Amino acid sequence: MSSSSTTHGTTFTRAAELPERWLLFDASHAPLGRMAARIAMHLMGKDQPAYTASQLTGAHVVVINAEHAVVTGKKDEQKYYDFYSGYAGGLKRIPIARMRERKPDEIIALAVRRMLPKSTLGKQMYKRLKVYAGTDHPHSAQQPSPVDMRRSAVQR
Repeated sequence: MSSSSTTHGTTFTRAAELPERWLLFDASHAPLGRMAARIAMHLMGKDQPAYTASQLTGAHVVVINAEHAVVTGKKDEQKYYDFYSGYAGGLKRIPIARMRERKPDEIIALAVRRMLPKSTLGKQMYKRLKVYAGTDHPHSAQQPSPVDMRRSAVQR
């Protein structure tokens, strides 16, 4: 009596086995939420077939033109960022217009950070995000591949 059972193993990809990827996003070409969702997906590594939930398999992401981030609808007049100090009466509401003047990179960074996992691995993913207000960035040596938000493919 012979029983032949086929065992299929699960592939486990370690972060050290994958090559480093650098991607470049231009914030002036897509709405904030759509772009932040795509950036979070790339930071987590869910765009790769070798995605492993417990490993840091995502890409490094550079975002330029944060001061020209596109918001749709009436968000320019109605969107606020809430910060709470922990004390009674310590709630601060900052409109997006003032946030765009003072810290334009924080608009994109907050949107992406809130879409990442709330864990130590999520913090490591967030450290791979680099946001710059203008078009200049110090990561040209890594040769980041520009991502065209108008199409869903990475430009090579």
